[in-house]
Amino acid sequence: MFKIVEKRLLAENIYLLRIYAPRVAQSALPGQFVIVRVDEHGERVPLTIADYDITEGTVTIVIQTIGVSTRKLCVLNEGDCIADFAGPLGNPSEFVNMPAEELKSRRYLFVAGGVGTAPVYPQVKWLYEHGVKADVIIGAKTASMLIFTEEMAKVANLYVATDDGSYGFKGLVTAKIKDLIDNEGKQYDECVAIGPMIMMKFVTMTTKEYNLATTVSLNALMVDGTGMCGACRVSVGGKTLFTCVDGPEFDGHQVDFDEAMRRQSMYRAQETNANEHHNHNCNCYGK
Repeated sequence: MFKIVEKRLLAENIYLLRIYAPRVAQSALPGQFVIVRVDEHGERVPLTIADYDITEGTVTIVIQTIGVSTRKLCVLNEGDCIADFAGPLGNPSEFVNMPAEELKSRRYLFVAGGVGTAPVYPQVKWLYEHGVKADVIIGAKTASMLIFTEEMAKVANLYVATDDGSYGFKGLVTAKIKDLIDNEGKQYDECVAIGPMIMMKFVTMTTKEYNLATTVSLNALMVDGTGMCGACRVSVGGKTLFTCVDGPEFDGHQVDFDEAMRRQSMYRAQETNANEHHNHNCNCYGK
């Protein structure tokens, strides 16, 4: 069993859970994920690692309550335990294997949208600890939906974009990318985008205009997380790959995003039925 040592509400329906899992923390690297199971009857939920602390033996995950399993996770409190916390899984971000001198010469732009801000943080933090201070754009519909801004500002040059202009730059993250490059004269060697699939698609379309190499994380496609179910198949450069074992990060300019978005909606009917069944049972038992 794995104990929850901290729980925080970050924004509406978005929770941070810090889990005591020393073996996972010892081996974790930016870009990797864990598989969580709330109890012995629960489904496997792949979640990207949002932070890890080797000294304290903890791993942080950020969860948005969308389906039954994520709702079950988020009703737990500090001191409660979850049944399984397996990882780290998946391939770490490519830059962790770069020679130090090459790494320090590179200029990175990270674009984070919504809950995707959480997995961006350990990457930016790792770079900062290795002498690279990246630029980061965090995007959200409105100020109340922003997460990790304080943490990110400590390890990066932070820019915030909100659709309604309630905080920072008014407009989409793609407009802020153009603003940084065209108006502020910024130059980058690589862009890393993590967030909603549609956001990553348009980020890659924007960076392609500047011939800017772009990495995206397709963690949202994963179901089983081991490569056995095949649900996370994705076409990259005309080849069929599996997000969980070949990724979760890929060359964004090679990803077939339209196919990926269709695949992402494959289980919508089952998710709706599961939510309705769960809500009915909760109402019957007064929960």
